Amino acid sequence: MSGAGPLHERREAMELVTSEVERARVGTGRLVLLRGASGTGRTALLEAVTDHASTHGMRVLRARCSPDTSTVPFDTVLQLLGSEPEFEQATDEAPYGAPDSRSRPARLWQLLLSYGAGAPLLVAVDDVHCADDLSRRWLVEAARRIDRLPILMVVTERSQYDIDSPSPSLAHSLSPALVRPHTLAPLSANAAAELVRSVHGGAPQEWVDDCVRAAAGSPLLLGALLDDLRTDCSVGAPTPPVPNTCAALYPGSYPAAVAWWLDSAGSATTEVARALAALDAAGAGGPEDGFDDGFEVGRAELLAEMAGADPSRVSGWLTAMTRLGLLRPAPDGRPRYAHPLLRDAVLSGWTSARRQAAHRTAAEAMLRRGDRAEAVAVQLLRTGPVGEEWAIDVLLDAAALTVQNGRGRDAMAFLRRALDEPMPAARRALVLTELGSLEYITVRSTAGIPRLTEALRLPGPPQGRVLTAVALGTALARQGDARSAVGVLRDLDEHLGDHPGLVRTVQTASAALSDHDPGVRQEVYRWLRATAERSPESVGTAGQALLVRYESTAGLTSAASAMRRIRALLAQPADPLAEAFLLGTAAAVAQWADRLDEAERLVERGLAGQRISLLHPMHMALLNVRTDIAAARGAYAELLADSDVWRLAGTRQGPANAQAQALVALVKTGRTDEAVRRADSLEPRNPHDSWELNRFLYARGVLHAAAGDPAGALDDFLECGRRQSSRDVTSPVVTPWRTAAAECHLALGRPREALDLAQEELRLAMVWNTPRLVGRALRVLGTATGGNRGLDLADRAVQVLRDATVDVELIPALVAQGRLLTAAKERPRARTALREAAERAERLGALRMRDVAEAALHEGGARRTARALTGAGALTGSERRIASLAADGRTNTEIAELLHLARRTVESHLTSAYRKLGISRRAELTTALAGRSTRL
Repeated sequence: MSGAGPLHERREAMELVTSEVERARVGTGRLVLLRGASGTGRTALLEAVTDHASTHGMRVLRARCSPDTSTVPFDTVLQLLGSEPEFEQATDEAPYGAPDSRSRPARLWQLLLSYGAGAPLLVAVDDVHCADDLSRRWLVEAARRIDRLPILMVVTERSQYDIDSPSPSLAHSLSPALVRPHTLAPLSANAAAELVRSVHGGAPQEWVDDCVRAAAGSPLLLGALLDDLRTDCSVGAPTPPVPNTCAALYPGSYPAAVAWWLDSAGSATTEVARALAALDAAGAGGPEDGFDDGFEVGRAELLAEMAGADPSRVSGWLTAMTRLGLLRPAPDGRPRYAHPLLRDAVLSGWTSARRQAAHRTAAEAMLRRGDRAEAVAVQLLRTGPVGEEWAIDVLLDAAALTVQNGRGRDAMAFLRRALDEPMPAARRALVLTELGSLEYITVRSTAGIPRLTEALRLPGPPQGRVLTAVALGTALARQGDARSAVGVLRDLDEHLGDHPGLVRTVQTASAALSDHDPGVRQEVYRWLRATAERSPESVGTAGQALLVRYESTAGLTSAASAMRRIRALLAQPADPLAEAFLLGTAAAVAQWADRLDEAERLVERGLAGQRISLLHPMHMALLNVRTDIAAARGAYAELLADSDVWRLAGTRQGPANAQAQALVALVKTGRTDEAVRRADSLEPRNPHDSWELNRFLYARGVLHAAAGDPAGALDDFLECGRRQSSRDVTSPVVTPWRTAAAECHLALGRPREALDLAQEELRLAMVWNTPRLVGRALRVLGTATGGNRGLDLADRAVQVLRDATVDVELIPALVAQGRLLTAAKERPRARTALREAAERAERLGALRMRDVAEAALHEGGARRTARALTGAGALTGSERRIASLAADGRTNTEIAELLHLARRTVESHLTSAYRKLGISRRAELTTALAGRSTRL
């Protein structure tokens, strides 16, 4: 690097040398020792010193030491004095190795004095740490004698902590009075930034900071980097980003400068530096890598083993490099290379084979000391095949851990690497099954099937083949090819003759996968029902549970009967591989039966037993039941909280159940515009006839109805019903399309069609006989019927739903009741019902129904209010004052005395406050009063 750049922040050093030059000129010499790490500008500073001395009348003798000549006797002195004839004569009289060679230092000293006879003399030696031993001894002896002579010696010396112990400093045996040492510090960030801007004045600050980090406080590295980056910049062109790899640099000054720094440090330091770069590039050293014993100790030991170095020296090197700026503490507090480009330049000197060997050494060392499997596996990702069992175990353990942590792509990397290792066919089939499952779930819907197909071709134990077949069948069924999925499972029958439990599992899996195709579903369930009639035990508990589910959706049984049968099946022993099917089916039936807590427990139990890295029809089924439970509870915020709900839009052949439920949640919470955008993105393209498509049609119908398009909504509801009926799904337990379609008919002025649908819905609801279904059907039938008969039906609906505390359905029932009461001129009762509906809707977050209730109130003559109906904002002044005192721990009697009120008045105000706050206990007051209310 040219110019004054390297001398930034070197003013103190120049002032020191300037003062020593003046001393030498008047006859008082000294040794000035300029020390510093590689790249800190020692040579540039020495050149500035010699220029200064020359301009002030001093004669200059120079020498530059090199490791290549460190064994040549008197090489440094030869550079200083060898060009003079006096020295040539001296060497002729006393050649190297002659008996009188001990007199040579004296003759050389006399020769040096002769140089200084005419003018003050500057002896400048660069990199004295590389000087030969005889020259070093001569320089030390000369330094002892020049304190009364006009001779100034200025030498530079590398003072950097290396893995190999350094040789003693030139001044270690000299009196401090004879030496003026000065250590050159790395450039500060401000000085480095100033240098960058001197070349790239218009560069953005982020780019400047990147350059400063890559230079690590070294003028040498910064100059080389700017030289490389200067070739990419033209006037007016945008500043190119600082690359992370040296391959992007031209002409390559920066990696050459880093290579020089490593050469100066020695082979041991270079090996450690590259080992650290390899670990950093592999991503080791984070909080999850198992280095719990502190960076300096844990990492130093690992680096030492990788490089064959002394751990204590490695620990010191890490500390020293951090202080110099080449390493920087990462967010976890552990030193890393200051910039990826610096790390890449350090690592570029290693061949691929050497890197792989280093990573294998690291993996073995980490395994021995008990680091986590994931950290060890990260190293194995960068090695070739190890050929030992431990490597496979580590990679598979790491894959399992990352799957549990929701990092599917990391798990895929570990599994792909495991396939590079030699392993038995059965184990390879399992790895291929897990990898294919993850690729299908994580990458895209068409991925993974070739892996699963390959796994199924490999020989293996029957249980493993069933797992693979179920995974492949699940993938095919989700692609819309349920017939091929069932065929894959049936092809296993001839191999499972001696395993009746596995045969039952395959039959159950076929039934579960047939849900993706109406025709296949009818065939499979026809066979399953016929088999169960002849021999129930031959289909197993899971198969019998599927038949209960079939009868539930077909309107052939009641909720009470279905739950009795499901509970009896759960109490029986189940085949291990079939248990997931039993739990998933039981959870769905329990959710339909409004046994939501029981359903939730079954979901958690089922998910806990699932290997989430394997494709399985019940895994998604359990997640769907969990979603449906949240919808049944009106937990709209929970339904919308999962950011992954919308991420899969466009990656499937049809929308998913979770997306359909989220659409309904958006409508319920008043976010209709967003729901329209989401529905457009979910528009199915060539969808297969899946039950999830039916859910989407129903959700889109809800959206059309809310957006004021009853005709469009009716089309969706009727299409949903047609598809459901083709699947033998006639009960409203899955999608209540009839009541929804009836409301559309009413909006379109078709009361007769609405009445027919509502009556049929009530008939089917009475078969299943849960408050949710019966209450909803009574509500819509009451609206369709109208008059006193309709009001009676609405009253029954409200009573049924209120007793069962089903708020999601009670709110629209109260609205329907209120409207019928208004029509019957019973305005006080109507207002009470509608206000209750608005309050419950606000508390639930169902803002659209709250608005509907408010509109009905307004239509009935009630004044519109701007005050919140629920929450802390809904309290009157008296209610808030009394509630606050109660929250502070005051009793009702104490509050009455304090406010001069009757105790009954206090109780009445508190009751009203509890209702508005949506709480039931005094202990909840503090939290409820601090909460925000929703305003109308």
